[in-house]
Amino acid sequence: MSGDVTRAEVCAVAVAECFRGDGRCLANPIGTIPMIGGRLARASFEPELMMTDGEALLIANDEATPAPEARVVETYNPYRRMFDVVWSGRRHVMMGATQVDRFGNQNIGALGPDPHAPKVQLLGFRGAPGNTINDTTSYWVPNHSPKVFVEHVDLVCGIGYDRAAALGADTARFHEIRRVVSNLGVFDFETSDHRMRLRSVHPGVSVDEVIAATGFDLELPADVPESRPPTADELELLREVIDPGGTGGREVPDPT
Repeated sequence: MSGDVTRAEVCAVAVAECFRGDGRCLANPIGTIPMIGGRLARASFEPELMMTDGEALLIANDEATPAPEARVVETYNPYRRMFDVVWSGRRHVMMGATQVDRFGNQNIGALGPDPHAPKVQLLGFRGAPGNTINDTTSYWVPNHSPKVFVEHVDLVCGIGYDRAAALGADTARFHEIRRVVSNLGVFDFETSDHRMRLRSVHPGVSVDEVIAATGFDLELPADVPESRPPTADELELLREVIDPGGTGGREVPDPT
């Protein structure tokens, strides 16, 4: 890594950039690095983002994992209100992906050719179908490999661009898979047919390394930039306010 900036910090910035331009939207980042990145976006360039505590409150804390007694509550957010937000396309959720394919179809449910007798039972569908139909969705992958970035997912939980197109514009009017962020780089679907494109590689990662870790052919621009590192102000926020305990580094350790 460049200087003393860590891979986890670069990933957090990449996640934060996923929320740029969302304005007064409910940000719903799920997981360690997503939570850190979502807080960074709100604390720096998207101050109007709303942020859940993962249960029934909207909170104002910049710290990614505040103690319950330290939470600054903005408002109560019961399920009836949450579903109103979800169904109206006013949320950007960042989920995990056990598998993701070139069109952004995601699997967190089960592994194996037969979903009725899976080789590995995972989380299940959870909220993935409703999330991807109704809201902007991004994905976080902490361990980029050909087993995760696959030609075809074993089970479609979150729908990608090909399936959204088949449903039609009325049904999938809020569908948008904005980004995939991994420990190697950032990916989008800003191509003519919405196939996954390599948007940037993290410092210290080569394009060839990303290609080798991906189980399908990525769309590659002529020049692939590096993911941007945190600014001095962002670095201070990350280390002093948002993640003083360094939890992000435990999820994404620096390469040895």
